[in-house]
Amino acid sequence: MIKYVALLRGITPSNPDMRNENLRGVFEDLGFQNVQTVISSGNVLFETQSGNVKELEAIIEKGLSEQLGFSTAAIIRNKDELQSLVNKKPFKDINDTSKSKLNVTFLKDKHNIEFKLPYRSDNKGFVVLCAYGGTICSMVDLTRGKTPDLMRWLEKEFGKNITTRTWKTVGRILKRLNEQ
Repeated sequence: MIKYVALLRGITPSNPDMRNENLRGVFEDLGFQNVQTVISSGNVLFETQSGNVKELEAIIEKGLSEQLGFSTAAIIRNKDELQSLVNKKPFKDINDTSKSKLNVTFLKDKHNIEFKLPYRSDNKGFVVLCAYGGTICSMVDLTRGKTPDLMRWLEKEFGKNITTRTWKTVGRILKRLNEQ
């Protein structure tokens, strides 16, 4: 069995249809094993024998649409991919504090990076530090900017088939995958 996380875009826990128990139900109905959720932002852990990520993403997106009535991008990463990202230490000596937030944006589709890294925004308070295998690692300086500024820029650069998690959330997801 392969351990995966489905990172779902735009999950709003205040919407009753998007609550964790409903998300888990869809994944269980689709035949996935050991289904769990991590916090309430659309992180669904599951196991399956399939190694075809694009097919899995399509199955999940269709299941969410049919069973819960909403369309969203499902971006899947396996445990080894997340571990590899963590091992690269993309934030090195940068700390996640009340004045700065470390983020990882997961891309569904392959993209060429058209800008030099690290990329510093003009007066928006964010820095794109690095890119690894379908992920973009960034930091928002909350004394100068806001996370929505970063999100708007990311969508402009990469489209809407992306989803962002904090570095702390990535750590929580990996910890749970290692506990399964």
